[in-house]
Amino acid sequence: MKKTVLLLAFCATLGAWAQRGGITPQMLSDMKAQHPTTASDRAMRNALAKNAINDLALAADNPASTETFFSNEVASKGISNQKASGRCWLFTSLNVMRARMIQKYGLGSFQFSQSYNFFYDQLEKSNLFLQAVIDNGGDEMDSQQNHWLFEHPLSDGGTFCGAQQIITKYGLVPAEVMPESYSANNTRTLNMILTLKLRQYGLELRRMVAEKAASTALQARKTEMLGTVYHILTICLGTPPERFTWTRRTADGKAVETKEYTPLSFYEEYVGKDLVGDYVFLMNDPTRPYYKTYSIKYDRHSYDGADWTYLNLPMEDIEPCAIASIKDSTMMYMSCDVGKCYDAKSGVLSLDNFNYADLFGTDFPMDKADRIRTFASASSHAMTLMAVDLDAAGQPLKWKVENSWGPDSGVEGHLVMTRDWFREYFFRLVVEKKYVPSKLLELARQKPVELPSWDPLFEDE
Repeated sequence: MKKTVLLLAFCATLGAWAQRGGITPQMLSDMKAQHPTTASDRAMRNALAKNAINDLALAADNPASTETFFSNEVASKGISNQKASGRCWLFTSLNVMRARMIQKYGLGSFQFSQSYNFFYDQLEKSNLFLQAVIDNGGDEMDSQQNHWLFEHPLSDGGTFCGAQQIITKYGLVPAEVMPESYSANNTRTLNMILTLKLRQYGLELRRMVAEKAASTALQARKTEMLGTVYHILTICLGTPPERFTWTRRTADGKAVETKEYTPLSFYEEYVGKDLVGDYVFLMNDPTRPYYKTYSIKYDRHSYDGADWTYLNLPMEDIEPCAIASIKDSTMMYMSCDVGKCYDAKSGVLSLDNFNYADLFGTDFPMDKADRIRTFASASSHAMTLMAVDLDAAGQPLKWKVENSWGPDSGVEGHLVMTRDWFREYFFRLVVEKKYVPSKLLELARQKPVELPSWDPLFEDE
C-alpha cells in the first residue's frame, strides 16, 4: 500500500512539474544527452578550474590590440581618476571643458574641482526627488511613477545635461580650491545615507500631501529637509567656496596672473560657453525611429532644469559630426556600454577580443536593438572622445577616448575602440552645434516624444 501511494505521489509530482513548465527528470536526461562530454570539454574544464573565462576566450592574434596610431587626435594633458564613484559623467564633462582651457591658455595638467560640482549635484538631485514626491503625492504609492521615484531617489551617476545645469547655476573652481575627499572618491556609503534619508523624507511629504497641507508648508518643510542634506554633504565633501584666489600659470609653472574669483566668474572667464545653447545631444537607439527627438521624464539633475532631450540618429549621421569636431581640436562627451568586449590589459574595445562562441560551442546572435530591448546593453559609462583614425576614404577605422580611471588603466589612461565595436556599443554624443549639419539641427528642434523614467535606456553614466 505504501509503495502504491509513493508511486502515485511521484507520478503526481512529475505531472505537476510538466504542467507548470518545470524541469522533469526526462528533460534533464535529454539535456545531458545533447552534449556528450568530449576530450576537449574535459581539457576546457581543467583549464577553467584555475583560470578566468576571459583568459581562455581572449583572441591572442587580434591585431586591434597592438595598433595605436591615430590620424587625427586632440592633445590631452593629465588623466583624471573618479576612483570608486559613479561620477564619470561629471569627469567627462569637465575634461571636455578643461581641454579647451588648457589649449587656450597654455596650461599644464589643469583640472577643475569635481567635488565642488558633485556637492551641488547631490543637493539638486535631492531637491528634484523631494519635489517630484510632492508633485506625485496624490497618486497611489504603488503607481509606476512613485515606485520608480522611491527606487531611484538619488545616485552619483548622471549625464551631460546634469553638468549643464549644475555648472551654469553654480560655476566652476580649480581642483586645489575644493579637493577630493574620501567620500567623493568612494561614494557608496554617502549614497546609502542620503537615499535612506530621502526615502524617509519622501514618506513624510506624502503624508503631508494626503493631509492637504498648504503648498507653503510643504515648501518650508522641504527646505528644512534639504538643510539636513546640505549638512551631511559639508561633512563628507567640504563646504563649497563662495570666493577664492587663484594664480594662473604656464605649462612650465611660471605665474601669469593672480585674481580673486567667484565660481561663476571663474566659469565665465575660462569656459564662457553657453553650455545649454551651444550643444546638441545625439543618440543611437535602433529600437526607435530615427530622425526624431526624445526626452526621458526626470532624466535631469535639477528640478528647474530640462530633461535629457536627444535626436536619435543612425551611426552614419553621428560619425561625421564626431570626426568634424576632432579635426577642429575639440573633444566631446560620449557614452557607451564600456564593459562589453573590453580587454583591460590592452585597453582595447573590440568585437574580436573574446571568442565565447568557440569556447562554449554556441552563438550569441543578438543585434544592438535586441540587446537594448532585453536589457542586455545600455549606456553605462561616459568618456571624452578625442581621436579618430581615418582610412584613405575618410572613414573611421578606430576611435580613442580619454578615460577617468587613472593613468595606469588602458593605454596610459585612454581606451581604443574599433569601428565595429563603436557602432555596436556607442550610445550618446554631445557635440557643438557648429559640427552638425543644418538639416539635423532643424530636426533637433522638433517637439520631443516623452519617454517614461523607467525606459530601458534611462541609465546614469
